[in-house]
Amino acid sequence: MSYKWRLSLLITVDSLIVLLSIYFSYWLLIPTQQIVPMALLVSSGALFFIHHLYAHLFKLYKKVWSYASIQELSAIFVAVSLSIGTLGIIQLIGFQMLYSRTLLVTWMLHILLIGASRFSWRLYRDRKLKPQQEQLRTLIIGAGNGGTMVARQLLNSEKSELYPVAFIDDDPAKQHLEIMSIPVLGRMKAIQSVVEDKKIEHIIIAIPSLGKQNLNEIFTQCSESKVRTQIMPSVEDIMSGKVSVNEMRDVQVEDLLGREPVDLDTAKIGEKLTGRTILVTGAGGSIGSEVCRQIVKFKPKKLVLLGHGENSIYEIEMELRPRYKEIEIVTEIADVQDQYRMLAVMKKHQPRVIYHAAAHKHVPLMERNPHEAIKNNVIGTKNVAEAAHEAGVYAFVMVSTDKAVNPTSVMGATKRIAEMIVQHMNMISETKFVAVRFGNVLGSRGSVIPLFKKQIEAGGPVTVTDPEMTRYFMTIPEASRLVLQAGSIAEGGETFVLDMGEPVKIVDLAKNLIRLSGYKPDEIEIRYSGMRPGEKLFEELLGEDEVHKEQIYPMIYRGKTPPVNVNVIYELVEDFHYMTREEVRERVLDIAWFRVEQLRHLSVVK
Repeated sequence: MSYKWRLSLLITVDSLIVLLSIYFSYWLLIPTQQIVPMALLVSSGALFFIHHLYAHLFKLYKKVWSYASIQELSAIFVAVSLSIGTLGIIQLIGFQMLYSRTLLVTWMLHILLIGASRFSWRLYRDRKLKPQQEQLRTLIIGAGNGGTMVARQLLNSEKSELYPVAFIDDDPAKQHLEIMSIPVLGRMKAIQSVVEDKKIEHIIIAIPSLGKQNLNEIFTQCSESKVRTQIMPSVEDIMSGKVSVNEMRDVQVEDLLGREPVDLDTAKIGEKLTGRTILVTGAGGSIGSEVCRQIVKFKPKKLVLLGHGENSIYEIEMELRPRYKEIEIVTEIADVQDQYRMLAVMKKHQPRVIYHAAAHKHVPLMERNPHEAIKNNVIGTKNVAEAAHEAGVYAFVMVSTDKAVNPTSVMGATKRIAEMIVQHMNMISETKFVAVRFGNVLGSRGSVIPLFKKQIEAGGPVTVTDPEMTRYFMTIPEASRLVLQAGSIAEGGETFVLDMGEPVKIVDLAKNLIRLSGYKPDEIEIRYSGMRPGEKLFEELLGEDEVHKEQIYPMIYRGKTPPVNVNVIYELVEDFHYMTREEVRERVLDIAWFRVEQLRHLSVVK
């Protein structure tokens, strides 16, 4: 129905209600011989005009009554009450008397009939116009604001494939009650029995404030029922308009990690980035691309995407450019191993801040190719850092790893040497050089989770190196925000470390992924393959000689900076081409562990 037809219909219906209500009230309460025709005529005419005036002021003709709720009912109550009140004043002024009983009956009839006319359309729509389709019987876990919001959206949506039939909630005050005619059938421990009794085909977890540990416990119970389980979007995403309430998503492994996400100071980060030129190396990688996604939110003047792989740089460029047209986004296909190219790029763009995310990070591959690890992680970092110094960059933030602490692998050792280069550059340059360490990043390329998912899709087995192996985990957005935060609070020379909570057993991670894939842990075999060369059973975030116990920022620690003899690193760069793979591995581990002879008589180059 068009707006004009809809408006005409509502005005006509309201006009009939207004006139019938006042005439019925007079007929009901005042004997015929006592009715003053002029008073009735003036009262009905005045009420007719006043009602439409207040209906316009309170926008009663602009509301979508098919979604009517208590708000719309309140608007009707106020508009009708003011109409009757104004009519009473007119009667007192014009006739020196108040027909209070007739006004009261007229008021009640107005509320009843106008409310009924509006809400009847919603009832008709819900019962008759909603398409008759096969809907999945849905259990909503959480009968609070989130669960109620989800239930209302599912009931009102014409295209929803889900139909809510029951709530589960631990609140004792809600037991045995109904919300929108949907019963609350028990507490969390009753999930399994409710699924069976009510023939549940879908489960939605709708508790936005739920902590990771509690979510893990609830999801474990849901997975036992083998019913697909989803989770409602976060309140922040709903309020910001990114998603609607009914856009449920599958539970991800990030939701089940035993740690809460870290909120950082975005205002402080913005001070360093807004209106500036920012350069990201390795911009097409897992961390580098997410760093770029975070940076553009702070409206830099220019963002330079630098990377060696043209496809990955093209992908992040095509993702960002259409969404952030006001930002100049520039791509540079370049290899960090090319010293002259790095210097040319820096002098061309004159970035204020550089985020250095380009690196080789795969532990077993670098064990087999240590020369490449040195070329990319050590020489590449040296080239970018020296170019930043020559170009007068304000801050240089290097992405590092917990594997650089007491390293047992070539990858970890080369990243530790890269940190040493950064620390040395901070001593001789006006540029602020810092490093940021964090643990494993969920979902990054080459990480354990994509491998586990492929193994589960193939029916198993899922290969875990050791039943006791643990790792620190964080999400890619968290890791990227930490990198940005480090750049905003850097004074120069620091190694920043995020408080990553408790480490997670890899075997527990594998079991969670098996459950998330719709299987029970005993349906997919977990096979222990033994530790690979260079791997550690437990990871560390700070070495014993680096620890500062106090936080310099909520959830962020600063490591002490041990002395550096950069001469041994330069000698490594000159000599590694002529070494065997075993000699390279031994040499980089010696430097990372400070076991080289020159380090016994440390003379720091400045």
